[in-house]
Amino acid sequence: MGTRKMHADEAHIDTSSVRALLGAQFPHWAELPLARVESAGTSNAMFRLGEDLVARFPRIAGAVGDVAKEHQWLSRLAPHLPVAIPVPLGKGAPGESYPWPWSVYRWIHGETPTAGRTAEPRLLARDLAEFIVALHRVDPTDGPPSYRSEALAARDAGTRAAIGRVRDIVDADAATAAWEAALTAPAWPGPPVWIHADLQPGNLLTVRGRLSAVIDFGCLGLGDPAVDLIAAWYLLPADARGILRAVAKTDDASWARGRGWALSIALDELWYYRDTNPVMAGIARYVIDQVLTDHQHAG
Repeated sequence: MGTRKMHADEAHIDTSSVRALLGAQFPHWAELPLARVESAGTSNAMFRLGEDLVARFPRIAGAVGDVAKEHQWLSRLAPHLPVAIPVPLGKGAPGESYPWPWSVYRWIHGETPTAGRTAEPRLLARDLAEFIVALHRVDPTDGPPSYRSEALAARDAGTRAAIGRVRDIVDADAATAAWEAALTAPAWPGPPVWIHADLQPGNLLTVRGRLSAVIDFGCLGLGDPAVDLIAAWYLLPADARGILRAVAKTDDASWARGRGWALSIALDELWYYRDTNPVMAGIARYVIDQVLTDHQHAG
């Protein structure tokens, strides 16, 4: 999965390129064992560096700005959060074989959870809620806008277009009805808060079923707190979602917007990755099914 290109403009990076970059810029790490991390991740390629480090390289130009953002903000956020997050140890520069900045992080141990099939879904729901609440409480002064900082209504045209593109594999009428219901929810009335904005399985790590780390903060920034509620549909079975909602003390409007965000993001992912990333496409199908079932029961 890790070596297959998912984007037309994806940069090439392999172990020999990484070894050369390390030798030129971080010689004290250059002789450590190096291996590509096989992942369904879409924005970055990762290479395990010895036992304790990982080098991370943007795949596309659109992810390059995340490097500076993570170096600026992750170390400031980390002390306020209940689980581990990546903290950069080194910032690499472009080289002859690679065009953009890149990073070295401490390796964080854990397992990637499976959507809807987690070992301790009710405990994980509580863990996710506690992380979300803690992140939203961090002082937002001078924070940048999130990659998903727009109002839900601003995604209307794109979401309807995505429904049209996947109507051969998704119930388009049901998806449209669920989306239109989400659009009726009142907008967030408060100031923007820190949001991760991409709390889905590939960006979380667990140990014995409990949340141990949150990774990949490429979408990090200020926005509507409801965006982080996508975790309820991306990770949890129906009988555990209420725990996340209760612990996070989420009102009806925020819950409806969160469900709309989950549907919109999953529809985008399904049409974009259906032929290039079967793991991401499979997760998106799961999320869409969960949202549509929720909408049907709510109706």
